Amino acid sequence: MLYKFKSKATADLVMLQPNAEELLRIIGKPAGPTGIITATQAGAAIAALKAEIQRREAQREAPPPADTEDGPGDAAKDEAVSLRHRAAPFMDMLAQSSAAGKDVVWGV
Repeated sequence: MLYKFKSKATADLVMLQPNAEELLRIIGKPAGPTGIITATQAGAAIAALKAEIQRREAQREAPPPADTEDGPGDAAKDEAVSLRHRAAPFMDMLAQSSAAGKDVVWGV
């Protein structure tokens, strides 16, 4: 499934379901067939995404414990495309929409 985020201030943004649902979880929005991020909520959403990006980057840069081997499930290190890169278009959409006083919606 795809998520199509829409705003009257920007072009539409299409994301694969797992990526979109991860971003929505980070900002505290339920991942459902429809939803809205109001212009007033956008600032907090951007802050939440930035905080999670910083947390993951710090975790990736931290030296691994000496007695632990990296396993195949180590998502922070094995991430092919970083959260910073996946979230950038969404954060831009939120910032531009908020500045224009427009909401971001999906599924409508």
